[in-house]
Amino acid sequence: MTPFSDPRVARVFANFPATVRPQLLKLRELIFKTAAAKPEVGSLAETLKWGQPSYLTPETNSGSTIRLDALPRKPGGYALYFHCQTSLVENFRKRFGGKFRYEGNRALLFSAVDPIATDNVRECISAALTYHLDKKVNRTPIGQLINRLHH
Repeated sequence: MTPFSDPRVARVFANFPATVRPQLLKLRELIFKTAAAKPEVGSLAETLKWGQPSYLTPETNSGSTIRLDALPRKPGGYALYFHCQTSLVENFRKRFGGKFRYEGNRALLFSAVDPIATDNVRECISAALTYHLDKKVNRTPIGQLINRLHH
């Protein structure tokens, strides 16, 4: 397991309900392993945002923030959150359909009694960690657009 660098994050994990803590720790480890397998992501920062463990790519700014949390109103439920103003969850819905439960355009929802579809979740995490890179790759440079207008 990746050691906690921030004691505040460690406390949040320690305080998660025992029913979902192991799954949230698995998701946390999957985030770190996915980031480590993608050199373009750079170092991963673990911090708290809105009281939730959050994962950012400060070195490269390649990704969009990922957050984890238990669902207090749904015992045994937990979620992987993504920035709601990105197209990430919409893309996951198109790609995976009913393989996940979704909360609007911001989260994948899980239940402690269901196994984590690791390969699919890894793909979602990877997409979030490279979200800004993918947008840059798919953009046409302004010089090319201007040249097209003049020809």
